[in-house]
Amino acid sequence: MNPIETHASGLHEHTRLAQAGSRWCERTGAVSMPIYKSATFRHPGVGQSTGFDYSRTSNPTRKELEAVLADMEGADRAFAFSTGMAAVDCVLRLFSPGDVIQVIEDLYGGTWRMLEKLFRPWGLDIRYIDPLTVTDGKLGPHLLSESKGLFIETPTNPVMRIFDLRESVAAAHALGQIVIVDNTFQAYLCKPLELGADISLYSGTKYLGGHNDLLCGVLAARTPELSERLGWLQNTTGAVLGPEDSWLLLRSLKTLPLRLSRQEENAGSLAHWLWAHPRVLKVNYPGLADHPGHALHRSQSDGFGAMLSIEVDDPSLVKQVLERVKVWMYAESLGGVESLITFPVLQTHADIAPEVRERLGVNDRLLRLSVGIEHIDDLIADLAQALEA
Repeated sequence: MNPIETHASGLHEHTRLAQAGSRWCERTGAVSMPIYKSATFRHPGVGQSTGFDYSRTSNPTRKELEAVLADMEGADRAFAFSTGMAAVDCVLRLFSPGDVIQVIEDLYGGTWRMLEKLFRPWGLDIRYIDPLTVTDGKLGPHLLSESKGLFIETPTNPVMRIFDLRESVAAAHALGQIVIVDNTFQAYLCKPLELGADISLYSGTKYLGGHNDLLCGVLAARTPELSERLGWLQNTTGAVLGPEDSWLLLRSLKTLPLRLSRQEENAGSLAHWLWAHPRVLKVNYPGLADHPGHALHRSQSDGFGAMLSIEVDDPSLVKQVLERVKVWMYAESLGGVESLITFPVLQTHADIAPEVRERLGVNDRLLRLSVGIEHIDDLIADLAQALEA
């Protein structure tokens, strides 16, 4: 799906990422991008600038990271934030009090909390689209003419529903709406901007960082007009990524394709094993042929990713699994090289009303798995012993 072979440089995306930042310093030839720990920059003279004045506005390390991210996304510009939620906050500030924005109801609990506890009281008119009413992943029939924006996750967190990005973008643009895609689960594999979306959003803490050692958020904008607006908002509110974390993320991007390849391979093997397990009622993973969004997902992404969720046959089994696992770690994040297991009801989605969670399938039998790069035999053996009666 991604035209990575026809980049203007003539180089494959794997090559460009492997050398991210490696050719920046022409003076010294350093192959590792320097960390510029400077809050301010000296001016050569009155009315003159080196291009850097104050690190909140621009820092050389962060600027190089953002250039690499923009290249990876096919964006006009990309922006690195201190956290994923800072990126969500920034993109929602594109709208004004009284504006209607439509949001997929099946979404990350932190985004729901920000929408309901911060932006609704501020005046944003949030309308949720019930995913259970969507046919074939097509959101067009559900879009309101008065809405100013559409906020999508696909696959959704944590039940892995798939929506048709091409159809949804076309329908939203016909109504003059901005389309924002939280692409955290599909980092690198899916390119929302190439499918027409206006903004792709990431918790860079997850797959982009990949080592559970930094917090980061990313926005990538398709057009210069959106870039200008987001750049102004970021500079004004100031939730930028510091130079050390910018360097960490730049370093991590070099191995992103390799990490994802191993994680996806493990996730596919694990999903098939879990699908046949007698204590598992349901496996939510788009790589399974019987997933209702399998074909649609293949048409808009280069891979199925490494996130899945399972529904076990008894709520008591959840506690047993979480207490018995030895290789898997019971923790709240995702996307790192270490395999993590999460209980969304008590962790990522605790702020969402219980009746809404239950309706959407986020129940007391659901576990979310972020598959890492460990040996698949160890991952399966650990879950096997944890699921034993």
